Amino acid sequence: MPATPSLTLPAAGPRVFSAGDLCKAMRATRPALPDASGLDRILRHDAERGLLEVQSATPWSALAAHTGGAFASGTVGEAVAANAAGPDGQPMVAHVRSITVATADGELRRASRERAPELFRLAVGGFGAVGPFYSVTLELGSLARSLARATPPLRLDLPAPAPAGARFRIELLLPPQASEGFVAQARAALDERRCRLARLEARPTLPEEATFLRWAQREYAALFIEFRTRDTVGGCVNGSQLRARLVELAIAAGGSLSPQYLPHATRAQAAHCYPMLGAFLAEKRRYDPAERVADAWYRAVRDLWRRESCAVRWSRDQAGGALAPGAPLA
Repeated sequence: MPATPSLTLPAAGPRVFSAGDLCKAMRATRPALPDASGLDRILRHDAERGLLEVQSATPWSALAAHTGGAFASGTVGEAVAANAAGPDGQPMVAHVRSITVATADGELRRASRERAPELFRLAVGGFGAVGPFYSVTLELGSLARSLARATPPLRLDLPAPAPAGARFRIELLLPPQASEGFVAQARAALDERRCRLARLEARPTLPEEATFLRWAQREYAALFIEFRTRDTVGGCVNGSQLRARLVELAIAAGGSLSPQYLPHATRAQAAHCYPMLGAFLAEKRRYDPAERVADAWYRAVRDLWRRESCAVRWSRDQAGGALAPGAPLA
């Protein structure tokens, strides 16, 4: 059962339980987005057309009787906002008939490939940037076929548990034929920086062409990597630099990184992997000029895109090994 990427939100605003609550909360002056965890009901089952409309916070576990099994972890809204890969590697957009989004002006807008297609392309896989979902209408036949073709992830058996320390994660997208060579390079980079691999798993993903911020541009092997380093300032700097190095290696191998990890990339890496990112941010501002809808992912990606590069060198101090900032590189 694929894990749905979690979306980090700011401190929760008022909890909402209905479409009216959601619209009212979106219109109000607020420091945070509304807490939509109360939107967890099945709204409509159209057996004749094979459609199921559910509120965004409905857990996948509650839909097993309709889908024929446990499709994913987390909620339906999280999976659609991330355009997460399903059990067979097909991104979520393949299973979505329509969505209902609460935009920044407090209005509910229904979108599909035929109706408001621009909003549909932005919102599915857009990490909530144009507004929270109220509901999602799913294609039950498509979900069942995905479950029937399920491919379990391949997990690397590690010789010993990684020691406690600062934890770093990244998910990279590699052409299947390049994944073995990349893993060897990643291991070497981990050893060079004295970081311990804690988890490595791979799963196939399939391409799609229906979303704006399209991560599934071709068939990929999605590699999830977790590693540990010392829980010190120097260790965290080391871990951040290693994570950026892993992204570099993936790009050099013809790959990319999953969009939920864009906040951890450099601007150059983000521009290479997602050349449409600037246009995506511009479209978001067209729907939300005042940036009233701004969760942690959006703010981090927006600031990354505005950032100017500033190379920094880190070196050992004379006393014995702590990392200290040095002069900027020429």
